[in-house]
Amino acid sequence: MVTVRSPAVAGLFYPADSQQLAEHIEQLLSAAQPHKSIPKALIVPHAGYIYLGAIAASVYITLCSFAERIRRVILLGPAHRAALRGLALPDVNAFTSPIGQMMIDTAAITDTIHLPQVTVSWQTHALEHSLEVQ
Repeated sequence: MVTVRSPAVAGLFYPADSQQLAEHIEQLLSAAQPHKSIPKALIVPHAGYIYLGAIAASVYITLCSFAERIRRVILLGPAHRAALRGLALPDVNAFTSPIGQMMIDTAAITDTIHLPQVTVSWQTHALEHSLEVQ
């Protein structure tokens, strides 16, 4: 059974309408200039698209040129609304947005859940936007 985290900031940080969101992302990506280097890690802002859209698009358009070499993506984000120590994994199999569903690598979660700094917390992810806007 797939459990899904619903969007917390659709309509606030980015358009809630799927067509508007897809068009907005396409506009941002088409205007973005890729970087020449191949990064090992990226830091991408996580505010509303009106504030971060151009910067985030430049990061993601850079990834497109070597996407076939990417084997795993790990998203780490700050917790704005819940206090925690360590890392909090979501208690779902997927995140959803107006433009689709992103499955979570549950095998990777299984491999890391035993670590002492890792917990599973729906409270941490319920209203958090930092990963959702990515």
